[in-house]
Amino acid sequence: MKNLFSNIKGDAFGGITAGIVALPLALAFGVSSGLGPEAGLYGAIFISFFAALFGGTATQISGPTAPMTAVSMVVIAGIVAANDGSVEKALPAILTVFLLAGLIQVGLGFLGLGKYIRYIPYPVVSGFMTAIGVIILLTQILPSIGYYPKEDQEFVEQFKPQAEEVILENILKEEAGEGILVLEDFKETINRAHQITPEQILKESQTLAAKDASGTIGALKVLPRALQNINWLELILALGTIFIIYGFKRITTTIPSTLVALVIMSGIAYGFNLGYRPISEIPSGIPMPKLEIITGFSLSSITPYIFTALTLSLLGAIDSLLTSVVADNMTKTKHKPNKELIGQGIGNSIGAIFGGIPGAGATIRTVVNINAGGKTKLSGMIAGVMLLVIMLALAPVASKIPAAVLAGILITVGIGVMDYKGLKAIPSLPRDIKLGPFKLSSEVLIMIVVLLLSTFWDLIYAVGIGLVIASLMFMKKIGDLTAERSDVKSLKEEVWSDEVGFPENLKEEVFIKHLKGPLFFGSTSDFQALSLQIPNTAKTVILRLGRMQYMDQTGLYAMEDLLLELQKNKITVLFVGLLKQPQYMMERIDIIPDLIPKEHIFESFNGCVKWIKENVKDEY
Repeated sequence: MKNLFSNIKGDAFGGITAGIVALPLALAFGVSSGLGPEAGLYGAIFISFFAALFGGTATQISGPTAPMTAVSMVVIAGIVAANDGSVEKALPAILTVFLLAGLIQVGLGFLGLGKYIRYIPYPVVSGFMTAIGVIILLTQILPSIGYYPKEDQEFVEQFKPQAEEVILENILKEEAGEGILVLEDFKETINRAHQITPEQILKESQTLAAKDASGTIGALKVLPRALQNINWLELILALGTIFIIYGFKRITTTIPSTLVALVIMSGIAYGFNLGYRPISEIPSGIPMPKLEIITGFSLSSITPYIFTALTLSLLGAIDSLLTSVVADNMTKTKHKPNKELIGQGIGNSIGAIFGGIPGAGATIRTVVNINAGGKTKLSGMIAGVMLLVIMLALAPVASKIPAAVLAGILITVGIGVMDYKGLKAIPSLPRDIKLGPFKLSSEVLIMIVVLLLSTFWDLIYAVGIGLVIASLMFMKKIGDLTAERSDVKSLKEEVWSDEVGFPENLKEEVFIKHLKGPLFFGSTSDFQALSLQIPNTAKTVILRLGRMQYMDQTGLYAMEDLLLELQKNKITVLFVGLLKQPQYMMERIDIIPDLIPKEHIFESFNGCVKWIKENVKDEY
């Protein structure tokens, strides 16, 4: 407890700042999910508070995130469509899936599976994050131009014949359930068919129209119609929001630009009474538990979605633990992955009971918290309380926010979440595989496969397929290398024979590290801790790379991060025995010569020692 309040001023400032940054995003994610802005707020409040309280990353701020919302959107649309387009009817099943996802996360934490998340290779994460950005951009085009398929009469008309079929099918299902669907009582079926009203057909047609236009493929299908029916006021509000978000960042980053855009554009729209489309009303008052999860529970209604709940829980785990790694790098601490999963699971479970959408550790909000002074889990709890206070005080005001403004905010989120580092590396990565007459980079191939499958098919299947391809390619590469170097004996982490005569007086100033085996997505975790092993007296680090036969893209960026960290600490790095493939990889992204000049690369240890004697002074 004493530890919790050790940095109360910094945590309060960090939590309040992170809560303010989270507000517009929570509202926007709630609206885009299909459950309304309050669902985003409830998710942000409960997940932020409880994931911080029970989690294993001191500075993490949790809440609805772009990847979690992208998957939730698909879950919600599917369950709503199965419930005649009624969100109210579908809500118990939706929230039960979210609750189940949270409970699975708790289970994953207790089973100790958190540590295995690091085995996800960089190209899979890169393709996945870029796909999330593309999904958000494509699905937000329609609301940003004020086009809502359910309200396009001509578009809805096309679905009337299909709507009649669906209603008749439902009548037959009902009768089969009641046991009256027999030839003698066929008159009953005809009677019920005659009682179908035009309103019922219209409602079902709207549901089918909304379902047809949902997701990325649906959005692309109706885009030509949408462009013929642009609501110019909504488009101007969305563009104004985007302009302020990017423009205000150039003036200052002290105040979150998304919040500035939200206040200015909503103020203009409301102040000038522009006749815009507001978001749905946010209920005021303290959030209450949705007891219909328990009272309306039916195993058959959620059985088809058990795999979906597993999908959400795994995605939340990956999303949160990647953010935990970012927090570790910034604070020089070490998170507890299994405890973090338990905290996220508890947060998501409680959030679901109160009607919130699921979330995970949010990178931008966590970075904001750390930069503002947050150091303990109190900061995440304060962020949740801050959002609750804002909601209780400002719910009626927030209900006047234009829907197009939130669409504009989400478009900037979609642009920001893409992995530009991975995309920029595409032309420079070595083409190490042949597909027919074409030479391709295996890393790029994995990234593009995951990107396309995630965008146009299914996020989790895409990650699974990406992992399988990455594993197969890795096994082939390691197999080839093992065959090439099968005479190599394993070496202990001891002084190597050629290091015996190293000058005694320079042992304090020089740190020698042996790297043995490939530096790839499964081995970078230990490598990243290397900077912590270096004694304070060392001003020069020798990396002996003669046994590091292979380096993949994840290893490449881990090496880059380490070298940048050492350069920042004014430590000189020397390479000894660098092999062909790792050298080629490092030359492709200019680690050599930008971070390691050619004169700091030695073929033999003796050559390196000669340089040490000439350039390193005995200070200790």
